[in-house]
Amino acid sequence: MAGEDSEKAGRSAFVDGPRLLADIGATHARFALQTAPGVFGSVRVLKCADFDGIVPLLRFYLADHSDVKLHHAALAVANPVTGDYVRMTNIDWQFSTDAVRRELGLQTLLIVNDFTALAMALPSLKSDELMQVGGGSPAANAVVGVLGPGTGLGVSGVIPTIDGFVTLGSEGGHVNFAPADEREFAILQYAWREWPHVSNERLISGPGLEIIFRALAERNGVRAEPRRAAAIIGGALEEGDALCLEVLECFCGMLGGAAANLAVTLGAFGGIFIAAASCRAWASGSPRRRFARASRRKDASPATCPKFRLT
Repeated sequence: MAGEDSEKAGRSAFVDGPRLLADIGATHARFALQTAPGVFGSVRVLKCADFDGIVPLLRFYLADHSDVKLHHAALAVANPVTGDYVRMTNIDWQFSTDAVRRELGLQTLLIVNDFTALAMALPSLKSDELMQVGGGSPAANAVVGVLGPGTGLGVSGVIPTIDGFVTLGSEGGHVNFAPADEREFAILQYAWREWPHVSNERLISGPGLEIIFRALAERNGVRAEPRRAAAIIGGALEEGDALCLEVLECFCGMLGGAAANLAVTLGAFGGIFIAAASCRAWASGSPRRRFARASRRKDASPATCPKFRLT
């Protein structure tokens, strides 16, 4: 690791100055300045709810770097990107890419879907940046998939080609949720009271954890005050709360089922990668085993591919 750090420190800085990088979701925005290939600094996480748009958010971060002249920036956003105009899905922001570029005085501004950006990074990941969940071995030069719960459910994939690889711009989190057992069907029925269409991301997400909690409390006849997602995870991992543990186990089963479906859809013999800040939930043995069982469908060979958690 020390040798790797020394190698990075010796890399030549970009001649035209640092580049602004950001991962902007509905809840948090994560920033960094890239000063040379593989060299990142000035990392900061901000809450999107504290700002009324993307330009105030960017200006707030850049205020601490007024001595830096930026020419280039790349933003990954939790939203489809199909042209200049971007209207974000899970936060009430909309903007023109070119207008933001001109507002910040940039030469280039690249905006891509966040899970498309994540998929681009998969081929360069090292083994110590991954944790395998369950068995299986990845096939070489094969399709891989990635999904991850946050405010929504991001989905993408990487397809190898003769010239390298291409990534998929997917909104797979919006496919219909398909229950795998009676308990999941009861949760779906509970969610139907509020939404006529229940997608995977309605349940396999941070807000989805909260819906599962309320649904299982009602199903089990437990009087419990609603909890936020972080409190549910904390209740399971730190307090050993029985309801929170069941919620987490059920959630991991749903995530495992979605991973298996993605593997079958893509033919992902290269593996499925799970990316989410909330994946500290894997520290609990029962939810992890539930995910592993749900993600290994015996009726479809791609579903037996290895599953990896990004560390």
